[in-house]
Amino acid sequence: MNLVITPEASRLLTEISRILAEKGIQSYLVGGFVRDMMLDRNTDDIDIAVKGSGPDIAAAVAEALGGRYVLLDSENGVGRVVLPDWVLDFATLQGDIPEDLARRDFTIDAMAIEMDKTTDMVIDAEEIIDPFHGREDLQRGIIKAVNDTAFTADAIRLLRGIRLAAELDFSIDSHTQELITADSHHIVTIAGERIREELLRLLSLPDAGDWIDYLDKTGLLTALIPELKQARGVEQPHIHVWDVFTHSLQTVKTVEFILRENELDFAGEEVREAVPWSEDLQLHFNRETGNGSNRKALLKLAALLHDIAKPQTREIDETGRARFLGHPQDGAEIAAVILERLRFSSREIKLVELLVKYHLRPTQMTHEDMPSQRAIYRYFKDTGETGIDILFLSLADHLATRGPGLDLDQWREHCRMVEYVLEKHAEEDSLSGPPKLIDGHDIINIFKLIPGPEVGNLLEAVREARVAGEINTREEALEFVKDTLDKESGNQLKEDTRGEA
Repeated sequence: MNLVITPEASRLLTEISRILAEKGIQSYLVGGFVRDMMLDRNTDDIDIAVKGSGPDIAAAVAEALGGRYVLLDSENGVGRVVLPDWVLDFATLQGDIPEDLARRDFTIDAMAIEMDKTTDMVIDAEEIIDPFHGREDLQRGIIKAVNDTAFTADAIRLLRGIRLAAELDFSIDSHTQELITADSHHIVTIAGERIREELLRLLSLPDAGDWIDYLDKTGLLTALIPELKQARGVEQPHIHVWDVFTHSLQTVKTVEFILRENELDFAGEEVREAVPWSEDLQLHFNRETGNGSNRKALLKLAALLHDIAKPQTREIDETGRARFLGHPQDGAEIAAVILERLRFSSREIKLVELLVKYHLRPTQMTHEDMPSQRAIYRYFKDTGETGIDILFLSLADHLATRGPGLDLDQWREHCRMVEYVLEKHAEEDSLSGPPKLIDGHDIINIFKLIPGPEVGNLLEAVREARVAGEINTREEALEFVKDTLDKESGNQLKEDTRGEA
């Protein structure tokens, strides 16, 4: 099986080979780029093992190519060159090339090609250095560890192997799975930044829910997020099919189902057709939220964590029913701690925090009819940029609560409510920045108030009343402020009188 290099990659590799040859540096193309060429997958990441200091050589190549140099790993001797369309990692060769490949993670990544053999667009398969039969495992679709110490040497490989299997639609070799299970506790030794990167890449895939199950099966899930342990076996009211832990895992899968990414074994197309969907919504959930994250991945993460505070808030009421009062607020705080530990950005943490905190809010906006304009306004005011995402988390939570026992009429009603709220939110004239009827100067000058929070609260009340259709003119707005102040004055008088009594 000969390898074909794209013209763009061939030109770049030829130039790099020339630079290294002029310096007398022995070098090899290794790892994922070789693997992806064999799989005919596009990639912009190139790994090169060099006989010499990886960081120093990377700095020299960056200067020669006009790229940006980054010291990636001083301990292991890795330097990075960032070009407009490529990322090049230069790693210090550990011994000779067979010894270096023996230290790598998986057989499909333990292949190499001498750099001077990459100057042609077609590389003869015989030129591939493959001591661990990576080509065979590629053809079989198998993720196999190079040796039994692969995961203790670098525990991020525990997650990386599972993420690779998910990305490539491969299976994990049975012995490798045994190693992952035995070594799963080592994941706690890995820096949060590295875990975050692998976790986000996994959550971005359409079948992440199934692989979250796999993480649990190997012990990795609760090693990564020990706060989830308490949820296992915690029973819920009768409308719930599963305990808190299983419900949380199922909610990741139901998110994927309603986002049109995956199928469910207990819900068919008639269930999904009821969910509002559009090209704009698809773009919304694919929108980037941070370095390597998007709304879709963070929604799945919030789905996994949305009930994380249920175990500690569980109480049994006088009827014998389990209740979890305050679990959204407490859960938001716990989720923030988890994401801080895994080095998520401030914005990512805030988004997940809001998703968890308000995941019950959509169903609390109304009990019978559709929500009022005022309720919708307050909802988006409180939830900010996560308002749309929370609506879909609410749907996923509903579906993962009822499971196979889903009442189709109740489900359609929930979906209609979400669609109605989305439609009202899209009406910019009524929900997004209605024309100002009065401003803070009006309130201060007309009602003789001192500048401060009270003025801001009155302006917000005017905006809310305007959105709700209760006032439409400047005169009505001023009358509204007057009535509000009179009411507050009357309430204060009652409080004063009560105090004197």
